[in-house]
Order: sequence, then structure tokens, then C-alpha cells
Amino acid sequence: MDLRELPLYGNDCTKASAQSCGECIQVGEKCGWCTFENFLKQGESKSTRCDEVEALIKKGCPNGTIENPRGSVTVNQNKPVTNRAYHNTPKLQSEGYTCPQTDFVSGEPQKFSLTFKRAEDYPIDLYYLMDLSFSMKDDLENVKNLGTDLMKEMQTITSDFRIGFGSFVEKTVMPYISTTPAKLLNPCTADQNCTSPFSYKNVLKLTKNGAEFNKLVSKQQISGNLDSPEGGFDAIMQVAVCGEQIGWRNVTRLLVFSTDAGFHFAGDGKLGGIVLPNDGKCHLKDNMYTMSHYYDYPSIAHLVQKLSDNNIQTIFAVTEEFQSVYKELKNLIPKSAVGTLSSNSSNVIKLIIDAYNSLSSEVILENSKLPEGVSISYVSHCKNGVSETGDNGRKCSNISIGDEVSFDVAITAKGCPSHGKSETIKIKPLGFNEEVVIVLNFICECECHDNGVANSDKCHFGNGTFECGACRCNEGRIGRVCECSKDDVRTEDLDANCRMDNGTDICSNNGDCICGTCECKKRDNPEERYEGKFCECDNFNCDRSNNKLCGGHGQCVCRVCVCDTNYTGSACDCSLDTQSCVASNGQICNGRGTCECGVCKCTDQKFQGPTCEICPTCPGVCTEHKACVQCRAFQTGEFKDTCQEKCSYFNLAIVDKKEDLPQPNSQPYLTHCKERDANDCWFFFTYSTGNDTVQVYVVKDPECPAGPDIIPIVAGLVAGIVLIGLALLLIWKLLMIIHDRREFAKFEKEKMNAKWDAGENPIYKSAVTTVVNPKYEGK
Repeated sequence: MDLRELPLYGNDCTKASAQSCGECIQVGEKCGWCTFENFLKQGESKSTRCDEVEALIKKGCPNGTIENPRGSVTVNQNKPVTNRAYHNTPKLQSEGYTCPQTDFVSGEPQKFSLTFKRAEDYPIDLYYLMDLSFSMKDDLENVKNLGTDLMKEMQTITSDFRIGFGSFVEKTVMPYISTTPAKLLNPCTADQNCTSPFSYKNVLKLTKNGAEFNKLVSKQQISGNLDSPEGGFDAIMQVAVCGEQIGWRNVTRLLVFSTDAGFHFAGDGKLGGIVLPNDGKCHLKDNMYTMSHYYDYPSIAHLVQKLSDNNIQTIFAVTEEFQSVYKELKNLIPKSAVGTLSSNSSNVIKLIIDAYNSLSSEVILENSKLPEGVSISYVSHCKNGVSETGDNGRKCSNISIGDEVSFDVAITAKGCPSHGKSETIKIKPLGFNEEVVIVLNFICECECHDNGVANSDKCHFGNGTFECGACRCNEGRIGRVCECSKDDVRTEDLDANCRMDNGTDICSNNGDCICGTCECKKRDNPEERYEGKFCECDNFNCDRSNNKLCGGHGQCVCRVCVCDTNYTGSACDCSLDTQSCVASNGQICNGRGTCECGVCKCTDQKFQGPTCEICPTCPGVCTEHKACVQCRAFQTGEFKDTCQEKCSYFNLAIVDKKEDLPQPNSQPYLTHCKERDANDCWFFFTYSTGNDTVQVYVVKDPECPAGPDIIPIVAGLVAGIVLIGLALLLIWKLLMIIHDRREFAKFEKEKMNAKWDAGENPIYKSAVTTVVNPKYEGK
């Protein structure tokens, strides 16, 4: 696999100032080195040979002279999964692996795929590690028949199953246990018969004999300690590293850790005066851990490393009280599970089966320590088309027997390793013994390096090795051809050779004087460069047009634009092509202007537009030629007396009716016209131009409107006046009737509302006057 570094931004190839082909190819995968001997221009340094491949080609590096090695992956061995006989039935066995060899150049990711298929009837080794402190007394009774019962259950999963047993209590020093002689013999109360305390004991190495498991476990006795946390980490470490004594095979390895308490870890040993870190080695003598008083408890990280190195998957069978503690521990230990143990361990078989199914349905890839500068990434392709990247790209879950999943692996290196040109890494699924071995070969030099000529005459009297088209200078020599010693880099005599026309500026302030020769500075933009003997030229300070160097139609050579064909001007912004000046009638600028730099300059002030065809103050074509068409076709109009002199510029053709006129698409530049004459008659014609001729087609007979009919008009007018008079009379009559009816109704209403008073009229005087005689006495 060849690994090459991708540039993060800009053009890292030119910024690296590589002095050799080997240095160049380490910069990035796009970087190439031009080996053509005459590639460099005057004033350019050796590092100019290192650039992106496309840029080198543009600069004139011939094909076949660019070194740009690429990475590759070679699979030396690809072993597929095989079948395993079980009860005369073919079964899948996870034995497939791939051994790729990879050639690396810095920065280029090299990719390959790995396939995993969950095996059926895969062998299993299970080691049951039990806490035998006093609180686990009732649990021990239920574990005594675990061997045969578990054997029977595991027969449904595999035909090759082995089981072992170990126990642990605590370190045999104060304050973890009581060291009084009586308590060392029986750490429990007087009415309890307990065995002496111990750290870890390998009771039974892995065996297929379930009855022997039951027999030995039945002989075990409970012990005791003082503190609540137990010394289980010491026991786990010994189970992991003492493979020969435990009897581990290269199969699925399960460690069931059963307890009802917490755990001590690194640093807790100081309470007992133990300060030496755990060394991670096997210290079993007569199946007993003998160094518990000498080495501290292992750390969690140390334990994770040893479990992983030995492909051991851990099942924590703990009581409900400590579930949260061991679930946190599970998150730190890959390929581990936690199950809830009942108070008397009666559910231990179901717990083991469930935990095994959970662990075996998940595959997690891990790799060995990577060499310096090497990185690795994974993309998983799991069931149901689910793909993950990052940390989740290492694993797939819910894998059933026979299911196949794959992983895309990409390895990238940056630079060459400081020691050697070959490294080896391994990738394996946690909990399995299969692994992929990857050999990394780093390409640190170009192929042309092997053909280099040491002490070549081309390198100033043999002061360097001529390789890959350039000189690689010996120690203490510098310069394009190693012509100068480092001690002579800056002297006044040499600097004088770098001044143009005896000026004061060294290399025109655009370069450095190296050994009396100007080496021009590099620009941030790799497309821009200084050149020339005194770095007096550049390719970016030419005139611009439309914000483009040389208008985008030429090359900037020593600050002067060299224009492409059909372009001229100081900024190559003047086009010699007249196609953009052709008007719709085929004439250059409509015959009313000149074409300059591809743009019409209208000479007739009335016309404007890109081709001088727009005339806002000009009449239309139809109006312009109306008078001439009238005089020639009908001998009428304003030009009828001077028709011959003014209207002989077109060819006239007469047609019978409008349908016979040329149609719009039949001729180029054709205009249909409809005009009115002095008699209000409409006449129709077409006007077309082409090949320096003008053709007019006219309909023979104008369309004149018919005269008005007087009698109907007069009759209608009279009838209209009469009708209007009658209508007015009717309206007046109607209004009078309405008015009278309203007045009568008003009178009737007032009559009904009148009230007649029967009293005397106050101004009435009777005509009879009665006079009483005062003297009359009635006689």
C-alpha cells in the first residue's frame, strides 16, 4: 500500500521547497517531480521541479518525465471461511482472513475490505470465577451442579464446550483480612466452618468433564474478609495471563465473574503497604496466586489490555445492588456484558446463555499499535444495509449465525518512519483468534533515485549526486548545481553578479542571491512566478481587462501580454473577429458603422445598438417605403410625379390577393406591410432585402370601405327623434300621475286626522238682547 499525504489547502507541493524527488513525494499525493534536465528556466530553483502533476505539464514538463509514485494493495493470502463437521452436518467455522501487503507514499489512503461471518458450532471455553467471601455462601450451593447443567444447555450452541472453575477472596494482608492466627485459620464466626483466606485459586482448569466440575466445586468452602470490596481484579489478571495453567485454547474464551460486592483497583494496595504496580505476569504456584502481598491490584486499563491481548470476553454476573458499578466497568471493557445475578445464583445458567448470545452477536474490530504517523479508519457495512463511520465503523451488532458483514479499512501514513521502511500491524475481531496481518512498506524515494550518479560532473566538479534530473548536493554544498559552499553564500563579490545594470537591488528584490546566481522567490499563488537572470520578469504584472490578466486572451511574459490569435492590444482585449458586428441583414454594423475590437462604432448618429440597427427617430420600414410603393403600383401618392427618380431602388411584383404574398419564413429579412392611402383604402405589400437587391410584392387591388346608405340613416334618425319625444311625454305623464296620487293621499290622511269641537265660538254674539226692568215687581 502506497500512502500519500493530501494537501489541506493551497498548493503544498510548491510551498514545501523540496530539494529532491524523495522530499517532494512525501509532501502530498498530487505532488510530482519533473526529471527533465532542461526543465528549469533561468532564475528558478530546484524546488520548482516539485509541483502538482497538472501544473508541471502546463509548465512544459514532457510526458514520461514526471515522478509521481502511487500506492497499491497486494493481497498475499485470502483464506475464505471453511466448513466444520458436527454430527455429520457441515457447519461454518470462522477461519477466513486476508493478509494484504501495502506500499505507502505519504498521505494517500490505501483501502481494502474485510469480511466477517458468524460461525456455527464454534468451540467455546468458559471459565467460572467465583467470589467465595462469606456473603456468597448460598450461591456456592447452586453452583455445585453448574457443570453438568451448563454442559447440557451449551450443547444447543456448540458441540465443543469446556468449562473451568476458579475462586477468589482478597489479598492476605491487613486491613483486607484479619491476620490473627485464629482468623487466618477460620475467618468466619465461631459457629461457621470457613476455609483460610486466599487471593485467587485455580480450582479446575478447562475440561469437557462436567461431572468433574461438580465434584471439585462441591468440595469448595466459603472464606471471609474484613472490607466490602473484593480482590477480583487480581484473579481476573491471573486468569487472563496464565493461559497454560487455565488451559485456554484459540477458540471463543468466556470468563464469568460472579460476585455480590465491588472491587479494589490500582492504588488501593497502599492501604496494605503494597506500592509496586501489578506486573501483568502469571504468578500461579500449585494453582494459587502467590504474589498478592507483593503487587498492587491492576488498573482497569491494564486489565482491558490483557483481556484484549488474550481474546477473553468477560461476563459480570453481579447482584442487583452493584449493577450500576459493573455497567460502568462494562463500558470501559470492550466485548463484555453484565447480567443480574439472583441472591442465591439460581439463575446463573440463563444469565450465561443470554450474555453469550449478546456477546457473540456483536463483532468489534481492533488493531495493534500503529507506527508513528500512521492512522486507520473503518466503515462498517452491517445487516439491513446499515453503514457507520468513526468509532461505530469498527463494529456490527445483532449478527445471527451465518450472517456476513464487511468492513472497509483505510490506512494513511504521513511521511516516512524514522526507523526502517517496513512495519507490520494486525487487525482482529475482539474475542476471536483470527487476525489480519498487514505489512506496510513505505516508499521514501523515487524510482529515479536508484539511477543517480554520485559525484557527477554535472554537479560542479562532483560536489553532488545527479539524480532525477537535478543535483542532490553533498554535505556543505548548496546551489542549483552545488556550485557554492555554505560558507560563501553571502559575499559582496557574489552579490554583484545578482544586480541588474549595476543597480542597487539584489535580484530586483524578487529573489535571493545564492552563490552569485539569483533564485527567484515563490508566490503564494503557484500560478504566479518570478523569472529571469535577475528575477526581473514575472507573469502576473501585465495589463488586465475585465479583471482578467491579458483579458483572458493571452499569456503574460515578462510583464508584457502575448495575445492569442485574433486578439490584439496591451491587455489582449481587442478582438479582430468581426462576427459579433454582423447585423441581421448580413452587413457589418448594418452598413452604418465600423467594427473596432469586435464592437460596432456607429457613424450615422441616428443609429445605435450593438450592430447599429436601432433607430429610435426613424420611421418603420412600411412607412418609409409607402409613398414609393403607391406611386409605382397605383400611380398615386406624394411621389406620383417624381416616381421614376425617387422610387427605382426596388424590384416590384404585383400579386392578385393577399394570400399570394410571400410568407414570413420564405425569405430572409421579410416585412409584411398594411398602409392606408388618401382615399382611406388599405393596400398590402411585402418588403425584403437580400444579395444587394430589394424586392417588393404588392396586392393588385386596395381594400376600400363601401359608402354609407343615406335613406336608412335619415329614417333611423327621424324614428329616433319621434321615439325619444314619445318617451319623454310618457315619462312626464308618469311623473304627473305619481305626483297627483301623492297629493290626494296626503289630503285623505289629513281629513281622517281632523277633530270637530262642539263648544261655542268665543267670538259669537247672539242677536237677542234681554233687558230686566228694576222696577218691575212681578205684578
